[in-house]
Amino acid sequence: MPKGYTRTDRIAEQIQREVAQLLRLDVKDPRVRMITLTGVEVTKDYSHAKVFYTTLDGVSDAVQQGLEHASGYLRSQLAHSMKLRIMPQLHFIYDPSIERGAHLSKLIDQAVASDKTLNSSSEASLGRLSEEDEIDHPPSKAVAKDISRR
Repeated sequence: MPKGYTRTDRIAEQIQREVAQLLRLDVKDPRVRMITLTGVEVTKDYSHAKVFYTTLDGVSDAVQQGLEHASGYLRSQLAHSMKLRIMPQLHFIYDPSIERGAHLSKLIDQAVASDKTLNSSSEASLGRLSEEDEIDHPPSKAVAKDISRR
């Protein structure tokens, strides 16, 4: 087994799968219906597990309270299914990475769109170089060196 994939990582993945299934099938609390578990981090002594989640509605105190209310039930069900000597205490933490990624993607799209409008307006005002312009003005030495390297 590779060194980078430890037992702690495997347990974290199993906890994520089990908690997701329990939330989907067993927990009837309407506050925790539309959530996605994005990751789990388990301490080396297996005493605590941070369960990261995201929701479609963004951060919500009601969802956090629902998860904290269900954490005892989830922990006991995990203890029955996983057979660990120490079952970690579950700590639910909202994960804003999905929202942050969407925001960054939007900023990139805006930057690309503004570059396109700037390029098209500068090309329209300057006009495109014709072949005669290129012949009349030989390339600079730096460009000539770059071409000769190819």
